[in-house]
Amino acid sequence: MDIQLKRGLLDVCVLAAIKDEDSYGYKIIKDMSPYIELSESTLYTILKRLEMADMLTVRSAEHGGRLRKYYHITDVGLRRIEEFKEEWKEIMSIYQFVTKEDHGNE
Repeated sequence: MDIQLKRGLLDVCVLAAIKDEDSYGYKIIKDMSPYIELSESTLYTILKRLEMADMLTVRSAEHGGRLRKYYHITDVGLRRIEEFKEEWKEIMSIYQFVTKEDHGNE
């Protein structure tokens, strides 16, 4: 898969993982694992990129005697999810065009 396309998809997946409630790294990976495999190093790169783009905010809170970073989606992040949904319609249209001959031979 094209690296830029995959990056965009992963960004939206991470935003979707924190859309309904604040979350932290391990839980984000766990919540995404039924759908996509994501390493810790990849996740933290994505989280930093999304923070820099104002799509999420970060707060630290003590948990079990240690500080844990919690991530919260912003209005910018929520808009990105909605934009993705619209873009996906176009991607599906392109997919249907590319595979139209495949479906005609079934």
